[in-house]
Amino acid sequence: MLRDSPEDRFLNITQITHHDLDGYGASTVVGQFAEVARIVHVPRYSDVGPVVETELKRLGKASAPEMIVMTDLGLEAVAVTFLRNFAALNRRREPEARHRLVVLDHHASSVDQLREQGLAPLADPATPSLQRFDLEDPNLVVLIDEACCATRMAYEHRALYATRESGEDPILGALVTAVDAVDLWRKDRPAFRSGLSLDEMFWDNVSNLVPIGHPWHDRFVGDLLLGAARLLGDGASPAVIEGQVPALRKAILDGYLAEDAEDDRTLTTRMRIARVLARSDLFHPLSDGTLMSFGLDSGTFQRVSDLIMESGRAKRVLNVQRAGTMSFRSNNETALDGARRFRGGGHKDAAGGKLTSGSAFSLADAIAQVEPVLNPPAADPALSPFGALKNWKG
Repeated sequence: MLRDSPEDRFLNITQITHHDLDGYGASTVVGQFAEVARIVHVPRYSDVGPVVETELKRLGKASAPEMIVMTDLGLEAVAVTFLRNFAALNRRREPEARHRLVVLDHHASSVDQLREQGLAPLADPATPSLQRFDLEDPNLVVLIDEACCATRMAYEHRALYATRESGEDPILGALVTAVDAVDLWRKDRPAFRSGLSLDEMFWDNVSNLVPIGHPWHDRFVGDLLLGAARLLGDGASPAVIEGQVPALRKAILDGYLAEDAEDDRTLTTRMRIARVLARSDLFHPLSDGTLMSFGLDSGTFQRVSDLIMESGRAKRVLNVQRAGTMSFRSNNETALDGARRFRGGGHKDAAGGKLTSGSAFSLADAIAQVEPVLNPPAADPALSPFGALKNWKG
């Protein structure tokens, strides 16, 4: 067993990480050493507050102890408050039911925010750049190291969260080295160009094939990063990696669909994935039967919505982006009707609108904004000033 390894009592592990190459690099590394039940990706640091507040409420109701691993998230004031509240929550729980929180970050602004709330850094004798913060709870570990990326921190400090033993991995080592060079913008390092190639591959594939919310999402992105890291370890140049990406994607998908009788390998990767998405629970049913998704790439949404309507699952499909833009598709000329409720327009079967608030940070947030506008509740006759006259006889 690894030294300082978490106890087996932490069966449910959630990772909250940044939506960029370093954030996904960190989740890929963590996934090699622990079985992570759920990964929450945060695109903007301003979204960290709502995310951690939701997690704190959930943890307060959880009977069994859980582990949260936070990686590559700049700690704004609301996140520091969350750390304090987490420690307070643990003090109210029985010792054997206390949760564990591991924070691995490398932002200088995080140190400033912690200082402002009275938390002074403690130097690490073995690593001068590493700063620890004590919140008087052994189950709460906060490490900030400005000299390395979160992916490297996840690898080097894996004993803090790992639930299975593993030795040094040259593929993970190649991934860590490349991400560390590009994330810290160390142009003098030989690995910088390799990191740039990973970054380009990441942004080209992170959301346009397997979207966030589908069970394959993190597995797909992680396998793609590991496949590219394997090429890096063999000395492949950025140009070679770029040329190998389609083959990597196809090989990954072939493995996922090896037992799927409905798979058609004569189709493109995107076409094959679209068929899988159309059969999935990625779309949430609204009260009027509209199926709604969140954050889908426009091209993917078009293909998947067509397949859903052709199958008869729904007559109208809606996708909401984080920026608040909305795309309606229908096969019964109701797309435009839906879009008009959100100050939008377009064609009868293809139209768009915009959330009133201007943005949404999750599927649940988008549903809460869309449902009452798209399907407003019927007026209660009892609340009408004329309700009392309904059964009156003069």
